[in-house]
Amino acid sequence: MSPGFRASLPVIIFLLAGFAAPLIAVTWFSFMPARTFAFSGAATLENYRTIIESTSYISFLWSLALAAVTVVLLAFIAYPVAYGLVRVFGKWSMLVTLLFTIPLFVSENIRLYGWVLFLIKNGVLLGTLKSLFGIQAESMLFTLPAIILGMVYVYLPFMLFPMSLGISMVPQDTRDAAVDLGASRWQVFREVELPLSMPGILIGCLLTFVLAVGAIAEAKVLGGQQIIPITHDIEIAFTYAQNWPLGAALAVLLMIVVGALVLVVLRRFDLDELLGRR
Repeated sequence: MSPGFRASLPVIIFLLAGFAAPLIAVTWFSFMPARTFAFSGAATLENYRTIIESTSYISFLWSLALAAVTVVLLAFIAYPVAYGLVRVFGKWSMLVTLLFTIPLFVSENIRLYGWVLFLIKNGVLLGTLKSLFGIQAESMLFTLPAIILGMVYVYLPFMLFPMSLGISMVPQDTRDAAVDLGASRWQVFREVELPLSMPGILIGCLLTFVLAVGAIAEAKVLGGQQIIPITHDIEIAFTYAQNWPLGAALAVLLMIVVGALVLVVLRRFDLDELLGRR
């Protein structure tokens, strides 16, 4: 073995044991007979046939739609904030970044239940409106907008930080050169800043989409199970139904669908051009 291979061997073993092995185990388990708990059964496609004949596609569509809406909203929300962190706030940028980071140290469920107390009828928001202004309003809790609000809130940092990194990679000299050549502020943004910060935007969108597809707490806590994402079906299969092969099959299909969508998106972009390679 070469010295380079020997030096990388611990990392390779760690990736195989911690990443590849669980994926292989889940994939193999998806071909086991229903309601079995061993890898020794005869391989079958019954679990995938059950999924195709069921209404699980609705959960798939809800998960993909919620993730897509979350990515679009966060792209418009996070970019101005990221731009401000890098170019506007100056010495205060570290403090603002810290404010976005602090919620990550608190459990997601606790933060979502905080939104429940805020949005529930006679809660913080509606109770204040009623007591101070006499306004009677319906609670948006357990509705689709509440789920989207929770997802945007939870995944904002995962979109914000890659975008901030992408914007910070844009050299100030390129802006100054564009201004010297007579470009307007809008032209500088459209022709210089936005294309050069595209790697951070793309990474943020892909990271947020992959995480949002696997969201489950938002639909449970803020949606009251009005909408059932595919991760809820996977959880039910592995817990209450005690049908691990079916849950594994659902997980494999989710990985295939998300992976295919990510590859389709990546194929539409020239990564060498985005990353500045020749």
